[in-house]
Amino acid sequence: MTIAEFLAPVGSGPQRELCLAVLYYYQRYREKPSLTVEEIRAELIRARVPKASKINAADVLNKSGAMVDSPGVSGSRRLWQLTTTGEAHIRAALNLPAAEPEIEHDVATLGALAATIGDVVVQEYILEAIKCLSIGALRAAIVFLWTGAIRTLQEQALTTHQASLNAAISKHDPKARQVNKLEDFAYVRDATALLAFQELGILDKGEKATLGEALDLRNRCGHPTKYVPGIKKASSFIEDVVGIVFA
Repeated sequence: MTIAEFLAPVGSGPQRELCLAVLYYYQRYREKPSLTVEEIRAELIRARVPKASKINAADVLNKSGAMVDSPGVSGSRRLWQLTTTGEAHIRAALNLPAAEPEIEHDVATLGALAATIGDVVVQEYILEAIKCLSIGALRAAIVFLWTGAIRTLQEQALTTHQASLNAAISKHDPKARQVNKLEDFAYVRDATALLAFQELGILDKGEKATLGEALDLRNRCGHPTKYVPGIKKASSFIEDVVGIVFA
């Protein structure tokens, strides 16, 4: 999620909410707990907030009372950070769900991962998963992350095992279509693909079993059922998939 997307709900709101929202965004999603007023103003400008260059962030924060604290300086610049009171205030202002440590950690993990991915399509799936996690849409986050992960494995199989790929797929599903390009995997079940990836040595037995469980969860989340995963279940899914596919 970009800073512009995060600030959109308060884009034309009070200056205090805008400044606090920037602090919240960097504290929660970029693991940077404090910023200078210059950094805050720069982010408001980057997010294309109207008249951002004219916002006196120092004055706004000085008048924000118990919602902010100043933990020190960076060079000669004073640093500002949110207090617990400030976090609660901006969550209410942005209509965010209550803080969940697992979700915050997973958002940071996926954000760092997305920055390292060269495949634009896979990166977009990871970014979509982050957006969903940030608003508590766990089922959607699981589906998006799985899609990015299985595509990554498919690309690896095509790149490094193209000559033996179809034989491995046919061994587990004789009726499966031939795979000559990435799009052909649309006609191969993910469960069959995982078996083929193990056959090719891309996954070991334990990794295949773990991803098989992850696929089961993805299917429960992607189909129209009443199933809703808990935070710990979603966090475990993310840890397993990221650790196996993207490590």
